[in-house]
Amino acid sequence: MTKRKTRIGILTAGGDCPGINAAIRAVGKTAIVEYGMNVVGIINGFSGLIEKNTMPLHEQQLSGILTVGGTMLGTSRVKPFKLAEGETYPTKPILIKKHYEELELDALICIGGNGTQKTANLLAQSGMNIIGVPKTIDNDIWGTDVTFGFDTAVFVAAEAIDRLHTTANSHKRVMVIEVMGHKAGWIALYSGIAGGGDVILVPEISYDEKLIAECLLERSSKKKPYSIVVVAEGIYKDSKKTAGTYIAHRIRKMTGLETRETTLGYIQRGGSPTPADRILATGFGAHAVTLAAEKVFGTMVASRNGIITSVPLSEVGGRLKLIEQGNSLVEKGRQMGVFFGANG
Repeated sequence: MTKRKTRIGILTAGGDCPGINAAIRAVGKTAIVEYGMNVVGIINGFSGLIEKNTMPLHEQQLSGILTVGGTMLGTSRVKPFKLAEGETYPTKPILIKKHYEELELDALICIGGNGTQKTANLLAQSGMNIIGVPKTIDNDIWGTDVTFGFDTAVFVAAEAIDRLHTTANSHKRVMVIEVMGHKAGWIALYSGIAGGGDVILVPEISYDEKLIAECLLERSSKKKPYSIVVVAEGIYKDSKKTAGTYIAHRIRKMTGLETRETTLGYIQRGGSPTPADRILATGFGAHAVTLAAEKVFGTMVASRNGIITSVPLSEVGGRLKLIEQGNSLVEKGRQMGVFFGANG
């Protein structure tokens, strides 16, 4: 009797980010070439398992997607364990497990951010063989030093800051640029330092508008013709104004300096991944399959001190990796005169 091939499923959930296709490619190619597995693509995240919407993935389909942004499998923000209207008990997880079993999956690889890893952990607790792969431009998933998508987002943001330097200098203005980051300010911090930002505001560090105004007026008094202010979107929460719009307004009002704002938005999430993100996504995807082959389930692939390893999903869900007090890059920035919105 011919032994049945191991059959793994793969889905991508949450927001898109550069490098997802590279991870899908790595999962598929490693599973097929190295381990002789069958690979099933789940369409549109967890909703694909709820609706049993799948497609077989063959090696030929995985060619040519390494450099392509987005996700060939599609994605959604469906939260299976969230109660629907009228529900007293979540029914979607029951459908997911039922279809997981009907598809005869031996493992399910879930590529996604914090919400995806939280759901993945709950599915693992329900008895499914789950492996998580962390992706997000925000770089805020606990348990891994870095996530793919982050390097590309920083590259895009830093390039935008580079371009703002020339127009800011030409018109002698304060330029405020808003980048993504609701709760974690990693993109603002890294792109701000890489792009030579003069003021960097992140959600983890409280800011004082008066001190920001004083900083910018002092720069002006020292004949520094312009200033670059980099802000994470999460520093100010108001449905009517973005963080960049608010900070630019306050700077104009408190200093009288000519100020303009730019919001990068979804530009940071689109396009081709940087080589660093392609390499990281490839390593993550390949290692996820190795974990499946070794039956190391209930885990998330992670990068620790430059080594690709894994951490328990139970330790990841519901936790965020934030910029902590004493962060070395923040301290180095302060030593060079970068102002983070508050003293000390």
